Amino acid sequence: METLVWNTDMLVSAIVLAVTFIAIFTEEFHKIHRVKCAMAGAATMIVIGQVMGFYNPEEAVHAIDWNVVFLLGGMMTIVAIMIPTGGFQQLAYMIADFSKGRLFLLLALMGSLVTGLSLLLDNVTTVVIFGPLIILICQSLRVSAIPFLLAAALLSDTGGVATLVGDPPNLMIGSAFNIDFNTFLIHMGSMVLVAWVVVLVMLRVLFKEELAVTPHELNLTDREPLADPKTWYGALAVLGIMTIGFILHNALHWEPWFVTALGLTALAFVSKDIDMEEAFAHTELALLMFFISLFIIVGGVEHSKFLEYLGQFIIPFVQADLMTATLILLWVAAFLSAAIDNIPFTAAMIPIIAGMESQGINVTPLFWGLAAGVGMGGNGTHIGSTANVFIVTISEKMAKDAGDPSLAITPLMWMKKGLPVMLVTLVTCTLIMYTFWDFFAAPIR
Repeated sequence: METLVWNTDMLVSAIVLAVTFIAIFTEEFHKIHRVKCAMAGAATMIVIGQVMGFYNPEEAVHAIDWNVVFLLGGMMTIVAIMIPTGGFQQLAYMIADFSKGRLFLLLALMGSLVTGLSLLLDNVTTVVIFGPLIILICQSLRVSAIPFLLAAALLSDTGGVATLVGDPPNLMIGSAFNIDFNTFLIHMGSMVLVAWVVVLVMLRVLFKEELAVTPHELNLTDREPLADPKTWYGALAVLGIMTIGFILHNALHWEPWFVTALGLTALAFVSKDIDMEEAFAHTELALLMFFISLFIIVGGVEHSKFLEYLGQFIIPFVQADLMTATLILLWVAAFLSAAIDNIPFTAAMIPIIAGMESQGINVTPLFWGLAAGVGMGGNGTHIGSTANVFIVTISEKMAKDAGDPSLAITPLMWMKKGLPVMLVTLVTCTLIMYTFWDFFAAPIR
């Protein structure tokens, strides 16, 4: 392999990458939305890259992973169609009724529901749906909503790691390395299941006092019936068929985005009353633009060969001790994901791992370690994942409305509860990867 020499192209692309990521991570200080920062970084990378000759708009378009963008957009639209039916509310009410005031059972069941949906819908979507419902139920029971809100975030962050479509970083990794739905689930599912049970046990211990109180009788007087049964049950059927499509997508030679597109098309015809303009209006275009911008930025860095240059120094260590390198990546990815958003870190790491793969190195355990690390690491802080940020935001609104600051989830509170969860799940994943190393290290293609 020819040794790359540091040059101006690498320096400039690295500066654009660093400045953009710093701007994204310090959003709370300068008050410029991270999507704007990413868009500015993408535009700068294209213009400077074209002037210097290492990047251009056409290459930028090719750098975008449209499989990720279309799949996320399609799933967002499906959820936007399902929410007005009232089906999610009915599920929450059924669980609340079944628990009969047993708070840990309510926490476990609500967490299981959120996790189950996180296997198909991304974890951000699930907490957006169920966060307000959890507050409503807890207010009716006159108990603290904090354990249940934290459980929803922590369990959905953990459970979402299990599938290809459960968490945006998974989809990015799967698309980049051509990992199908079944392969991802087989490798990550068992690990995540063990980690999820560990999280549930820890929540029982961490919130022992809060879950020991006697709640009031559940009284949801404003409970509304299912608004649109036809669309709700039709959507459930479509999701079931989509799950089969995800499982068979490799055999069918269909990308996951196409399975989602077919599901969305079928759902659009389930009910003639669906307003597609309204459904598309609720799609999170800002998040999709964030992804597009990140792909463009990382594509520019890749074209400058800066990532390949960095890979030169990492490759010898990986070749010397692949297991140690994988476990270090798992822990580094986790702590960086706890401190910053896991999506930019994943976007930056994928080309480095892909570069090592092009050199004939077995990188299979590295992308499993990366997926586990960025997923479990999100539990460590209140900004570790977008789902966490949303949960903190609605708790602050709840505290403001009630005039009681103690109802808000503070960064310190999250660290006291979430950081132990993150550390224990990381130890769990480390032990599982170490024990079943041959399974995780076996090339998938």
